[in-house]
Amino acid sequence: MKALLLENIHPVAADALRARGIEVDARSGSLSGAELAEALPGVSLLGIRSNTTVTAEVLDAGKDLLAVGCFCIGTNQVDLPAAAERGVAVFNAPFSNTRSVVELVLGEIIALVRRLPEKTARMHEGVWDKSARGSHEFRGRTLGIVGYGNIGTQLSNIAEAVGLRVIFYDTQDRLAHGNARKVGSLEALLAEADVVSLHVDGRPGNAGLFGAEQFAAMKPRSIFINASRGMVIDDEALRENILSGHLAGAAIDVFPIEPKAQGDTFSSPLRGLDNVILTPHVGGSTQEAQEEIGHFVATKLTGFVDTGVTALSVDLPEVALPAAPTAFRMGYLHENTPGVLAGINQILLDSGVNVVSQALSTRGERGYVLTDTEAAVPEETLAELRRSPHTVWLRTWTP
Repeated sequence: MKALLLENIHPVAADALRARGIEVDARSGSLSGAELAEALPGVSLLGIRSNTTVTAEVLDAGKDLLAVGCFCIGTNQVDLPAAAERGVAVFNAPFSNTRSVVELVLGEIIALVRRLPEKTARMHEGVWDKSARGSHEFRGRTLGIVGYGNIGTQLSNIAEAVGLRVIFYDTQDRLAHGNARKVGSLEALLAEADVVSLHVDGRPGNAGLFGAEQFAAMKPRSIFINASRGMVIDDEALRENILSGHLAGAAIDVFPIEPKAQGDTFSSPLRGLDNVILTPHVGGSTQEAQEEIGHFVATKLTGFVDTGVTALSVDLPEVALPAAPTAFRMGYLHENTPGVLAGINQILLDSGVNVVSQALSTRGERGYVLTDTEAAVPEETLAELRRSPHTVWLRTWTP
């Protein structure tokens, strides 16, 4: 079995895969669609981060592909319906770099409120500019968090602990942490917040969420931070609001178009602006976070390959059946049609096979069942199941 890992995934992932006897090809950069399609034949496991796009066409080229590991939070770079249709499991790391993103955002708030980007730039130019002009404490100011998920809630907790008041807006009904206060609309949040920080996901409906209208609705001399997705904001509109002085500063970690590899040229209308921090999508790029992500996603991939477990898959039904060391295991991915489980069990019964344990789950158009039996299921029985018009794939594991 072979794995292809792209975009400088932490070596702990490759080590975990090699420990299971999997051949690993680890590369530093991402691959374009055509390049990725060309590289996939013979690859069973694909590891990516946020800069590699896995389309239906790419999946079609990966005839041997069993699973994709997104070594990051987001999965919008993968065509999940196409992956589910083809029976390719997709896993991610929804929690592993949360703290790293929160620490970056908090540091950026401090730097922007104190106007440190300008101070350090002038010092490097040899200019001594000792002045309190435009520099403030953030204690008692209001942080507005847009998107109150894993990152938003942890930012809320830490921000409140260091003296910020917190308000938040989310389209979902979220429980407020600590003294944070939910507001009823994005407009209400923008009118009140001294700092606005975006933490929304990459679903298509969030594209263009923040444009000229939203920047204009922010408080004069407030600060804007985006560490979520590049396609969420209009960079040109942000530039205009910085240059006009309406906004006092901004910190941006994600961009609509990002370079594919280390050292490539970065272009943005936000370059060269005073009190604007630009970072190369490093919100989750700490050694601690990347190591944890590498371990977490690699464990999900090997668990799926070794035992058929799909816990925390983002596209296939989630099934986690405890391993029975002496049992024969069968994993059966099928169309989500009534009666499939009964049909499986009838076939096993007719073959004289005793079921030890079984778990079934469905998601959308797919159903997935793991079945442990006392003895190996006869080949003719497996062949009969594979011939079913409802079958996507059937895999077996022996003790």
